[in-house]
Amino acid sequence: MTAPGGDDAAGTGAAGRERIPLATVLTANAVSITGNSLTLIGVPWFALDTTGSPGKAGFVAFCAALPVLVSAIAGGPVVDRIGRRRVSIASDLVCALALAAIPLLHRAGLLEFWTLCALMAVNGLFHAPGEMARHVLVPDLARRAGTSLPRAASLYDAVARGARMAGAAVAGLLVAFMGADTVLLLDATTFVFSALLVTAGLRGVPSAEPVRDGPRLSPARYRADLREGYAFLFRARLLLGITVMVMVTNGLSQSWSAVLLPVHAREELGGPATQGLLVSVFGGCALVGALLYGAIGQRFPRRAVFTAGFLLGGAPPYLVAALTGTTAPLLVTLAAAGFGVGVLNPILTTVMYEQVPDALRSRVMGASTAGVLLTTPLGGLAAGFLVERAGLTAALLGIGGLYFLATLSPLLFPAWRGMDAPPPERAAGDGAPAGAPVSSAEPSPPAPVPGPSGKPPRH
Repeated sequence: MTAPGGDDAAGTGAAGRERIPLATVLTANAVSITGNSLTLIGVPWFALDTTGSPGKAGFVAFCAALPVLVSAIAGGPVVDRIGRRRVSIASDLVCALALAAIPLLHRAGLLEFWTLCALMAVNGLFHAPGEMARHVLVPDLARRAGTSLPRAASLYDAVARGARMAGAAVAGLLVAFMGADTVLLLDATTFVFSALLVTAGLRGVPSAEPVRDGPRLSPARYRADLREGYAFLFRARLLLGITVMVMVTNGLSQSWSAVLLPVHAREELGGPATQGLLVSVFGGCALVGALLYGAIGQRFPRRAVFTAGFLLGGAPPYLVAALTGTTAPLLVTLAAAGFGVGVLNPILTTVMYEQVPDALRSRVMGASTAGVLLTTPLGGLAAGFLVERAGLTAALLGIGGLYFLATLSPLLFPAWRGMDAPPPERAAGDGAPAGAPVSSAEPSPPAPVPGPSGKPPRH
């Protein structure tokens, strides 16, 4: 005999259990991105403090970003074979070791400049697969939790924005009062915590486990899987347009976060605490933008909202930083820019989920991530060179002008009208039931994280 309300209680309990994996991925990603924010501020200041050279700080950023591109190019077919849960855990643990080694070696007097570059390269090589592994799980986990795809995409980005905001504020204060090496040690602990969350929270989730019913991953099979992801991306004109545009803006954003903003903060704004405040305000307003889009954004045309958000969030911070040496105008500009940038990733992520079948998700995401990260290694390197040769103001104006031109793409090219087209239907066998719109795929970084938030890979 069933007690009154027993069925309802059982149903509620089952529904709650189905939400746990999605909550786990959101929490683990929030913890990991908080650590990324610590790195975003801690590493440039550590490099500037220990070398005194914007050029060398840019080279450290280059060494951190280039391996991210390499792993994105080659890693897509491997993630599914090894298993998304395993890749996420291993990635976080390796990143924790690499980041912890930097301050420990420095305190022991054993850290050379080449060692710093090598450890940041290891961090970059292993970080992208872990982030990709968590991101590609979102469509399946949203279905399990009974959450719509646009809402899940907005929630995923909002959580990331909030974590970035909190991490930046904490990092700026810690660098100012405790030193950049302490920030890197805290960063390492966030990766360990993320690994523990994924270990416990995704156990037994089929989509997080290795693919076991496909052919073995031979070199020929690996090459075929890799080609399949790139071929799909190049056939889809809208996805290709998105990839090219975000490729350009990610490189420009890397120049801001790795060199331009830290140098501007050091020379004119009072130091790392001010930088942390600026990044935190930007992240907080981006969080509001993402949440607002999740609540009401589906009522408006995607292309119009996307274009307006990019124009607001792209070039203005560079222009204002070039024309003023005080904090208040830049703070207001970054608040407006953050709000504009907040709507971008939910739109891009939803479009990618709709356009790519589930069976190709990791492969197309790897190809897309590689594309949007193609210029990222050069962003910090070029900015450091420009600052040393032409000065900070000229570098800000030049890079800001390029950013403005890039953000005009959705207005100029017809393929972008596909943002507002109904999602395609997939035949059975393409990763979705026949006649059902596909809501599972994605770009990176990682969904891309455009704008001067400074988080490199995030396509």
